[in-house]
Amino acid sequence: MKNDIERRGFTLIELMVVILIVGVLAAVAVPILRGRTRQAKWSEGAATAGAIRKSLRAYYAEDSIAAAAMIGSTVDAVQVTLGFTAGDLTGRYFQASDFTIITIDGNGHATIRVAAPAGMSGFGVLSSAGWVYTP
Repeated sequence: MKNDIERRGFTLIELMVVILIVGVLAAVAVPILRGRTRQAKWSEGAATAGAIRKSLRAYYAEDSIAAAAMIGSTVDAVQVTLGFTAGDLTGRYFQASDFTIITIDGNGHATIRVAAPAGMSGFGVLSSAGWVYTP
């Protein structure tokens, strides 16, 4: 009966092995989590660029000459013309000044460049080919 009482619990080696496994799992999970966080932030920029692009296409259908004059402008300079109010393009990470209209083709499809806000790096481009993020 004395042997049963002494054998309860974990040995020091077993506890150290468990701590080692948890440490390895944490070392693998943290970089993956940071990458997913960066992707989530940039998805806000891609969604806002999509809304800007749709608004530009509608505006192009009404006045193609005025829409073409917006090429090279940041969106904060033309957001009211496109039908956005001051707070519509303000997200958690991106502001209207982070978006630039690069080109507008003959069908009204715009290419929007998204600059990284403070604390982030890289840039994104939304074009007819889709969303491309460059770190």
